[in-house]
Amino acid sequence: MIIVKMFLTNMRSPEMVSKIFQRKSLSCSFCAKTSAQVAKLLGGPKVHICDQCVGVCNRVLEAVPESFAGWESVSDADLLAGLRVADGTLDAVRAVLQDQIDEARGRRISWQKIGDALGVSRQAAWERFS
Repeated sequence: MIIVKMFLTNMRSPEMVSKIFQRKSLSCSFCAKTSAQVAKLLGGPKVHICDQCVGVCNRVLEAVPESFAGWESVSDADLLAGLRVADGTLDAVRAVLQDQIDEARGRRISWQKIGDALGVSRQAAWERFS
């Protein structure tokens, strides 16, 4: 939150920053958690990302070698070593998705709307996330 305020202060007058914070509660553009629900919220023009989503992104980046020439170029040992990181990343992404679904249901958003947002049927969304 402090970083977002510093960013906005550099871009706008302190009075304008106060109005922005009074007018709208900021939330992560990826997981929709509010600034009160996360430790840190980084912001840019019209987007924000929380420390938890940054952690997920970092795990994704760690799972893929810097100069990736295809799986066939990776040694067996490196391929096996990357499995745990990839699995952990998958678990973290699933947890974020489930949190978003739980929040949507808490807001009484219908399974139909959730299914539409995911590109699946209402029934498929309900079976997967309820």
